[in-house]
Amino acid sequence: MTKIHETASGENPGGPSDPLVRTARDARGVVTLTLNRPRTFNALSAAMLDALQAELDAIAHDDAARVVILAAEGRAFCAGHDLKEMRAQPSLDHYQALFAQCTRVMLAIQHLPVPVIARVQGIATAAGCQLVAMCDLAVAASDARFAVSGVTLGLFCSTPGVALSRNLSRKAAFEMLVTGEFIDAARAMEQGLVNRVAEPAQLDAEVERLAASIVAKPRVAVAMGKALFYRQIEKNIAAAYEDAGRTMACNMMDEAALEGVQAFIDKRPPDWAAR
Repeated sequence: MTKIHETASGENPGGPSDPLVRTARDARGVVTLTLNRPRTFNALSAAMLDALQAELDAIAHDDAARVVILAAEGRAFCAGHDLKEMRAQPSLDHYQALFAQCTRVMLAIQHLPVPVIARVQGIATAAGCQLVAMCDLAVAASDARFAVSGVTLGLFCSTPGVALSRNLSRKAAFEMLVTGEFIDAARAMEQGLVNRVAEPAQLDAEVERLAASIVAKPRVAVAMGKALFYRQIEKNIAAAYEDAGRTMACNMMDEAALEGVQAFIDKRPPDWAAR
């Protein structure tokens, strides 16, 4: 991949010149964001959240972007919030501001017009597990583990619970939240937290297979579909169908859809090169 730019908000334990989030993209428009605080297991400090927010905001206005891969440097995907930083400023205002900042990042992922794939290795705990749950798709190494373990410290993972309960069944999510126990990658896939599991050596190849499948589809259809997918989940079924029907009709009027349907009728591959 060709690096396009780097964000270096705040100090990185990996070195003062290391960016907290590394950004790279390829010619297809696949953008890889890599969390880069390996010595702290990529804990989400305020500076890390700022850096991630800046990258997501840039991608939101990048019409050439097609897929985002959210990866992490080192042995862990993300260990959640930076507890040392949190404990250093014990005030209600600070904590409310921090969790609001984290929520903005999580919602920015969902609001992107392109799919976001979490590439997970090692552990994803608390807000790190929340980060996986908020990504549209997730591919995990077979030895990855997941937990919302705040309750073991006396801090119920309330904000991660919002994302977790929208991925897993209620009872499965609640069990994770009240026990703080880890689940392995196989169980995470079984319960709906991740889409695919691969051996560690094959993790990148499996992420690439998923990204390539998405890039092969028209960007406009994927963007409209992603936005509708999340809107309809929060509506009653009648309103969801009304929104879906309106979205599908608008989608059908797009040149890419018209070409795709005509190609099916003509029994030929669609020509989306210019669409």
